[in-house]
Amino acid sequence: MQESILRKAAIPVIFSSIILVIVFAILWFRDSHKISTLTLVTGSKQGQYYAFGKALSKVVNNHNSRIKIQVKDSDGSLENAQLLHTKKADLALIQSDTLVTPSTKAISILFPELFHLIVHEDANIERVSDLEGKKIALMPEKSGSYTLFWSLRDHYQLDINQLQTIPMYPLDAHQALKNGEVDALFQVISLENPTIVQLLQNPQLKLIGIEQGSALKLELPALEVISIPKGAYHGGIPIPPDDLPAVAVRAVLVTHKDISRDIIFEITRILYEARNELVQEFTQAAMIDEQYNHDNHRNFGFAFHPGALDYYNQEKPSFIVEYAEAIGLFLSVSMLIISGIWQLRLWLTGKQKNRADLYNLQLLKIIDTIQTIKTLEQLYEVKLQLLEMLDKVIIDLDKDLISPESFQSFTFPWQVALSSIHQRENLLMGLQGERNESI
Repeated sequence: MQESILRKAAIPVIFSSIILVIVFAILWFRDSHKISTLTLVTGSKQGQYYAFGKALSKVVNNHNSRIKIQVKDSDGSLENAQLLHTKKADLALIQSDTLVTPSTKAISILFPELFHLIVHEDANIERVSDLEGKKIALMPEKSGSYTLFWSLRDHYQLDINQLQTIPMYPLDAHQALKNGEVDALFQVISLENPTIVQLLQNPQLKLIGIEQGSALKLELPALEVISIPKGAYHGGIPIPPDDLPAVAVRAVLVTHKDISRDIIFEITRILYEARNELVQEFTQAAMIDEQYNHDNHRNFGFAFHPGALDYYNQEKPSFIVEYAEAIGLFLSVSMLIISGIWQLRLWLTGKQKNRADLYNLQLLKIIDTIQTIKTLEQLYEVKLQLLEMLDKVIIDLDKDLISPESFQSFTFPWQVALSSIHQRENLLMGLQGERNESI
């Protein structure tokens, strides 16, 4: 009967267990086959940010079919930072000088982007200060290039009333410069960008150096002082004819802090481990340096996403391995100290015990003496001796000369001695009363 009841009670448990196993299996299968779709905002469709975004999307999908990156065009860094902050995008490309909120986390510092000031030969522009009174094509207003031009203007103290600036998309700006519709073009872009290479083949156009780079860096710490090498855009008849001073910022791939750690780790891994494929799609990807990221992710202006840090730190030895010698020395010294303390404790305990044993021996002698005392005067002297001993023991206890355990072991025979004195006192007083009556 009891066996039948147990069997019936076990059936719901078994059934529930099977249901739980099925549910967990379904959840595992769903998670292991889940496709994560991320939106990456870049720049104009004619620009290098968009081209890099398309290349990254293709390579990531080739290596992990569960991650889909949708590339969207935009006006540039400022708009991208805002879209990422409001979670209208999951990934973004921005310049390293862009102001971001704490929710924005870096994945990788990418390639350097140099200030390019390209002018028409007929415009008589030899330096930045010659831009006053000229017509200048800039990038769209929400781009990083547009913002950086005004930082340049502030440093060189150009009269804003003497500047004619026209925001334009890159290809439109290039065409306007070639047609002579503008005198100069300012664009922040990577070295040897194909569109700039093509633009500078025109003998009527030339590059102007950006001097005072170190001074500019004081105002914009994100800048790097750099140079455009002689012949960077043409080797036969070198363009530029000499090394040109320049400054640069870095393109940065960023994400929102709430994006999955595992997904960001995977994107970071593919970015570096499949870089050869990425370079085939986007030449400037050759300038992405894993060591640069590894060395600078703590000192860069952006906080890095934990998923990216997992990748950069994966070859870093564990704390125990890295500090094995120091830990070993610490443990050895600690063991010596602990051993020394233990030995000292044993010595003190032994000393305390020896002192307590002396008191106990004195108590035993007093107890033996009590039984032989013949007068109350002698008994009161022994009682006084007993009380003085208690005072000494209490003082020794306070000075840690005896332990609390030894004090407890002392109190029992002391109570016995005191009780013996009271008994002997009663006895002696009774004998004394009998003598008085007989007299």
